[in-house]
Amino acid sequence: MGTLPYGAWPSPITPDLVASTQVGLSFPQLTEGHAYWCEGRPTEGGRVALVRRGADGATVELGPAGFNLRTRVHEYGGRAYAVRGDLVVGCEMASQRLHRLSPGTAWPLTPDSGGRLRYADLLPDPKRNRVVAVREDHRGQGEAVTTLVAVPLGGEPHEGVVLARGHDFFAAPALSDDGSRLAWLTWDHPTMPWDETSLWVASLDAAGMPADIRRLAGGDGQSVLQPLWLPDGSLVYASDRSGWWNLWRWDGNGHRPLCPMPAEFAGPLWQLGASWYDLLDPATLVVTIGEEGFGRLALLHVADGSLAPLGSAIADYDGPSCAAGKVLVVARTVDRPPELRLVDPAAGSHEVLRAAGTLPVEASFLSRPRSIRFPSRGGRTVQAFHYPPTNPLHRAPEGELPPLILRSHGGPTGQGSAGLALALQFWTSRGFAVVDVNYGGSTGFGRDYRRLLDGQWGIVDVEDCIAAAEWLVAQELADPRRLAIRGGSAAGYTTLCALTFHDTFRAGASHYGIGDLETLAHDTHKFESRYLDRLIGPYPERADLYRARSPIHFTDRLSCPVIFFQGLDDLAVPPNQAEAMVAALRAKRLPVAYLSFAGEGHGFRRAETQIRVLEAEHAFFCRIFGIVPPDGLAPLDIENLGNGPGG
Repeated sequence: MGTLPYGAWPSPITPDLVASTQVGLSFPQLTEGHAYWCEGRPTEGGRVALVRRGADGATVELGPAGFNLRTRVHEYGGRAYAVRGDLVVGCEMASQRLHRLSPGTAWPLTPDSGGRLRYADLLPDPKRNRVVAVREDHRGQGEAVTTLVAVPLGGEPHEGVVLARGHDFFAAPALSDDGSRLAWLTWDHPTMPWDETSLWVASLDAAGMPADIRRLAGGDGQSVLQPLWLPDGSLVYASDRSGWWNLWRWDGNGHRPLCPMPAEFAGPLWQLGASWYDLLDPATLVVTIGEEGFGRLALLHVADGSLAPLGSAIADYDGPSCAAGKVLVVARTVDRPPELRLVDPAAGSHEVLRAAGTLPVEASFLSRPRSIRFPSRGGRTVQAFHYPPTNPLHRAPEGELPPLILRSHGGPTGQGSAGLALALQFWTSRGFAVVDVNYGGSTGFGRDYRRLLDGQWGIVDVEDCIAAAEWLVAQELADPRRLAIRGGSAAGYTTLCALTFHDTFRAGASHYGIGDLETLAHDTHKFESRYLDRLIGPYPERADLYRARSPIHFTDRLSCPVIFFQGLDDLAVPPNQAEAMVAALRAKRLPVAYLSFAGEGHGFRRAETQIRVLEAEHAFFCRIFGIVPPDGLAPLDIENLGNGPGG
């Protein structure tokens, strides 16, 4: 074993390997004899393919060559396809048109609107030869209009018959088994779906239009998610009325909890079509349960609410779909790439149908996450995942402490996962420590913890990130002189606030982060246009808070180097956010680097972008911290590097 300084260890986990050896697996669906899933492919420009695997194990793509299956509803999109029997319907990214899909072909179901009509949360209604969908209409002036519509499956392309309107947002349409009743969710500005939603139920008349509409749950400060009809006509849904997203059942006479416990059976509805449970048989649900940052899969017996495990707890499970007594689910573990698993509860077996990729290095190069809990301000106790530097071929000189990279999730209403991420292992295998913080406001720890950011964004999240770094320094697990913070989107805002208003960190990386809250309040898309009302305060009434918490107005306090990464097609956090911060750092003659990417939006999908970002961020931190890897660094222009800290 060789001795080299922390951060300078050679590693087989290269940027090219990180970006090109894995695909994204999402939105599984199981039907009798077939498994479907979405496959995101960075090496194909980030294209998402819809893949079907038959009972014989053969796989085929649905749609013509190059078909890109994505919806832009809410900009974050979500589930962009639906299957019922032989019917497969999907949304094409460029046009946002719905198509009926088969191998090699696609027939348009909606008219060409130039992408101004967008569809998601698709629900086949075979009894009426149509598909129900959430439609986002951008054809008018001002904010897009969202409705629940029914698109005919026959005849000329049709934009959809409106079934329900009058709310800012719709989601999760669900048909009863006999097709006689329809359930759906709504919410209105300024709430987000994890703050408050309403669950509606209606009977469908002879023309298929909703009648006798009534609100079944929600609308009173509770977040209701994923309505699911049972064969007996009762309805299961998730609600956080107890303080946790637990499951409830409505049977026409009242509501009762199915399995009350301090754990999460659902999560934040960032993407339409997200699901956390499904019906295995008339008496049993397959559920995902989140506890203390980890997930498990279980059977929930509807009659008595008892649970039976389906395998051990791992990082997390996503999107279970049931058919013929089996379950299709995406599983994420700490030491393998994500896997699409077919679970047979009766046999107790887990069969891997598709892996996101092979593990490209020996397992000994992987840093295993350690769940830590530490104190923060206000008496909070915060959870995080700590990843120590790990490389079987190298060690650091005795007495040296590793540089630390602190990362946090976006949202900010999200959650860090312990699932294997090669982009994180890129750092630990080179001798960096990494900590992934579930700051106050994160999901997965109950409603009270989730609401800690109400009115406190840019304060609580930053305090908890600083507390994580300070705790690791106190434990002699990180070098206090080499602390870096990085993050994307909302975590980019946390990063910029930590660097501007505090002096704990010595360098930072903002990936499409927010520097000016007022500009964001004016420029962002419909889904998040009032999100800041709860996180900061109503605008313009509390414009003073927006200015006080915007790093762009306090760059005089910023005294450390920052690198910025930005997609030029980003509508959630437009490029002017990064550009304003870069201009301010240039004016102060602080070390700064800025990389922008045409054709990229909110999140980088292309392999070549991912490679360049990882290379540049590595080169930036190494040069700022004086680390010289034996294999050299990628070229990077850091302005003012000789004229300020880090020079």
